[in-house]
Amino acid sequence: MIGRIAGIILHRGHDQVLIDVRGVGYIVHVSERTSASLPPVGQATALYTELLVREDLLQLFGFPTLLEKEWHRLLTSVQGVGARVALAILGTLGTDGLSRALALGDWSALRKAPGVGPKLAQRVTMELKDKAPAVMAMGGNLTVDPGPLPSNADEVIEPAPAPKPARAASSAAQATSDALSALGNLGYAPSEAARAVAEAASADPEAPTASLIRAALRLLAPKE
Repeated sequence: MIGRIAGIILHRGHDQVLIDVRGVGYIVHVSERTSASLPPVGQATALYTELLVREDLLQLFGFPTLLEKEWHRLLTSVQGVGARVALAILGTLGTDGLSRALALGDWSALRKAPGVGPKLAQRVTMELKDKAPAVMAMGGNLTVDPGPLPSNADEVIEPAPAPKPARAASSAAQATSDALSALGNLGYAPSEAARAVAEAASADPEAPTASLIRAALRLLAPKE
């Protein structure tokens, strides 16, 4: 299993990238969102990867974080969602947008992704609404980047180091994870906690953990 690729970018397309690793070129399929975030041709990059094996085909799919890789795995567990459709959903919504859509049951958000019709969007939402909170809760521990980059094409690629603190762009995932954990400790079911946190995060995407918890608790409070 190839779990990580680090090397020099030889070619970058809208949905794939060719990475040279010590003289061997690997074609890695990525979402448009990931492709847009990669450095220019000639520079180094690193991606977590998932290897898809079929009788007549081997394909590598790349992700900037383990969190996105985990969401991709969850999406492809749904019948009718292949690896490319899962990439399209992630490329359209991102991990934060996908988690909110599933927690809130907003299947119309998934329809924005290419290749996703209303029936498939509803199926994904129904099948994953109870599974999504588990991935959301792991988010804080899966937002690390893929490790060190090679300085040139001949450098030996070392294994990824121990997880580093999440970057600023991943702070929302950390806040969501911590808020879900806090609500779980208060006795709320994962699905209802995820729905409340997602709704609170939609209102204020940059809210810190404490603010998310307070907002979620207000949403969960019995209505008089």
